[in-house]
Amino acid sequence: MSEPRSKARPRHRRSRTALAVGVPLALTAAGTFAYGGDLGVLGSTALQASAATPAWATDSADGFASVNSLGQNGTYGGRGGQVVTVKTQAELEKYATATQPYVIVVAGAIAMNPVGKEIKVQSDKTIVGQGTAGHIVGGGFFLGQGVHNVIIRNLTIRDAYQGIWNDKDHDFDAIQMDGAHHVWIDHNDLRHMADGLIDVRKDSTNVTVSWNKLSDNNKTFGIGWTENVKTDITIHHNWIRETEQRNPSTDNAAHAHLYNNFLEDAPNTSIGSSYGNYSRGSTRMVLENSYFQGIKNPVIKDSGATVVQRGNVFSGTSGRNESGGSAFDPKAYYPYSLDKAADLPSILKSGAGPRGSIGTTTASTKAAAATTLTVAQDGSGQYKTVQAAVNAVPANNPSRVVIAVKPGTYRELVKVPSNKPHVTIQGTGGSRKDTTIVYNNASGTPKPGGGTYGTGGSATVAVEADDFQARNLTISNDFDEKANQNIKDQQAVALRTAADKVFLDGIIVSGDQDTLLLDTASKDRLGRVYVGNSYVIGNVDFIFGRATAVVDKSVITLKKRWDGSSAGYIAAPSTAANRRGFLIANSTVNGDVSAGTFYLGRPWHAGGDASLDPQATVRNTNLSNAIKSTPWTDMSGFSWKDDRFAEYGNYGAGAGPASTNRPHLTDAQAANQEVADWLAGWTPSAS
Repeated sequence: MSEPRSKARPRHRRSRTALAVGVPLALTAAGTFAYGGDLGVLGSTALQASAATPAWATDSADGFASVNSLGQNGTYGGRGGQVVTVKTQAELEKYATATQPYVIVVAGAIAMNPVGKEIKVQSDKTIVGQGTAGHIVGGGFFLGQGVHNVIIRNLTIRDAYQGIWNDKDHDFDAIQMDGAHHVWIDHNDLRHMADGLIDVRKDSTNVTVSWNKLSDNNKTFGIGWTENVKTDITIHHNWIRETEQRNPSTDNAAHAHLYNNFLEDAPNTSIGSSYGNYSRGSTRMVLENSYFQGIKNPVIKDSGATVVQRGNVFSGTSGRNESGGSAFDPKAYYPYSLDKAADLPSILKSGAGPRGSIGTTTASTKAAAATTLTVAQDGSGQYKTVQAAVNAVPANNPSRVVIAVKPGTYRELVKVPSNKPHVTIQGTGGSRKDTTIVYNNASGTPKPGGGTYGTGGSATVAVEADDFQARNLTISNDFDEKANQNIKDQQAVALRTAADKVFLDGIIVSGDQDTLLLDTASKDRLGRVYVGNSYVIGNVDFIFGRATAVVDKSVITLKKRWDGSSAGYIAAPSTAANRRGFLIANSTVNGDVSAGTFYLGRPWHAGGDASLDPQATVRNTNLSNAIKSTPWTDMSGFSWKDDRFAEYGNYGAGAGPASTNRPHLTDAQAANQEVADWLAGWTPSAS
């Protein structure tokens, strides 16, 4: 008999009030959803709760700071805590060193006393400058062992320099961390300090440094100072200029991903570069699409370190420019898109450093207004098919492209490939029923070139690109099971997603068996999906896959089988261990089926993979009498009791009391299984 697998569950938990701030107002409204119509009803409570919270307070990090590890799922700082405005050192210290979460707005220049003082920031803090007015003069911040979930944004930290570079009697940094994790340093101006501008030391990890101006200093940015090889760090879209060394110096980093940085050494200035990017010790570095202007020794590496270079531009550089060894694939850890290296001087001179206002995402500093492509069957649009419009989206598009689809039924297959992020497909009719994309392939349908489509390949719409959105339309697979009894494998997917940050808003997804496949790009990749204000229709395993997915404020409609019988399963999660699976919340389960004939779900160990740990939680949902009194069941030899299946706060004829065959979460457990926990710092919003 094999021993049960260990299941690492807990992570750092914020106060339960975080949910109201961590998700858009439209998704957290206290009002009810009008299921028969097309709009939700916003409650006044949510409006009041969000009024005092600046839009940027809901932002969260990208890069390695967004990765789920060490019990922390992403970096969102003090979101959910009180928003306070500070103008003095005493006020700043009071809130930065507190144990509870805070969003701290620095509303002026604060001169540190004594000079060089580094405030010891505690976990769950956002420290952000108000417009361009927030300055820390003559000091900085220190993040000690175990401090986590900290955001430092939109600040100018400057002028601790005491007249002698490398003066260890005045070892004053702008931001220093010793053993911290999940830290996001974004849109700051760091300059003229006595030692380093940023020091990431002593196994600090899950750090993202983005869109900063780093200048007028001897040592820019040091990473490491440890014998361990643990640090995971992302450094992107920084403008580093007039600095001598450590640009950055990266020592014994497990994964160092540097991309879209602009390093500049202008002639005839008092500070000259001695080297640029340095991969030291056992560091594994990926260096992409960066621009080096006038830098001496732009890229150097130790014999035991690796540097993989691609797409970089070197202008007026001299000395060592080295690469070698194998590193890692950053996209195995998080999604990202690259700007052209040649464009970086203009992008970063205008976009790096503090902004007058911070938008909803870091990329907003450079993103153009959304492009709109129109689709109409009658030729009145730019394209007659949805796929033709998708094909017209440029590869690696940096900003939102909206494909506006006029009312009609579009019988076609649509695929959004992985190199076309930020795409929205949106119906333009008055109802989500007015615009339909439909096809009828099944898993066992013969392909023209031989073989069959398989389950994933049967999808009417397949989405492999991150940051995808669909709204106000119907996506359907109308494969006729009754008419095709000669086909053995009748799984027929309407919509398949295999990407991160997928937002399905106000749509209908309709089919029979395997309607909605919510997957990830690979087993080790995160794929978050938010389905809101929508309908999902089917009968067998019709919400399935390994994504981290939320179905919220929606209607799940149960259908009879092709022969008129009532029997089926709603969810079939195939979750990887230590990830979150499916959360169905604040929704309704209904349908014209017989009482006691449907299971809430069962564990899908795809391919017989025993390492998987399927999870489904159904909470605060109205269950019809179609749901069995024992709502979970086994699948393919795997017991649901060995995985993660539970309910909380459900009601209606299909709800039932807790038992060994019907586990309910405790209040404490439920506090760790809310919508914001699943979204892990991502805030879905219409765009």
